[in-house]
Amino acid sequence: MDKTEVYQRVAELWNTNMPFNQLLGFEISRFDEERSEVSFKWQDKLIGNPMQKILHGGVTAAALDLAGGVVAAASIIANMDEVSPLTIQENISKLGTIDLRTDFLRPGRGEHFVATAYIIRSGSKVAVARMELHNEKGDHIAFGTGTYMVG
Repeated sequence: MDKTEVYQRVAELWNTNMPFNQLLGFEISRFDEERSEVSFKWQDKLIGNPMQKILHGGVTAAALDLAGGVVAAASIIANMDEVSPLTIQENISKLGTIDLRTDFLRPGRGEHFVATAYIIRSGSKVAVARMELHNEKGDHIAFGTGTYMVG
């Protein structure tokens, strides 16, 4: 099994087996060691400010965290010598968020949102990712930095 196929299978698994992300409507649309993407559509249940009809800050942070975690997971897989379902499960099971910083740049308005992430640094124990959230118009809504346990 090549790593591209592994990324695709892990993305499918996470898209169908993570109830919190399903509740928010998140879908991993790109999963590789260079960049990840998580997309979701506007839903009224995501409102954080009903007067302004904007995204809840927790939804924004969760989207950024998922995008960062996805690219950190891809980084783990990219650095594996042996790729099998067992080794993938063993290595990915160590993944967890250590720290998440979210900077809100403008209100979360839009119909469709995409969170992207790339790795700033990846070591044997910790990876650091930079994440951004944009709407369908390209408006930059938020950015973040995530630190993830990878080993």
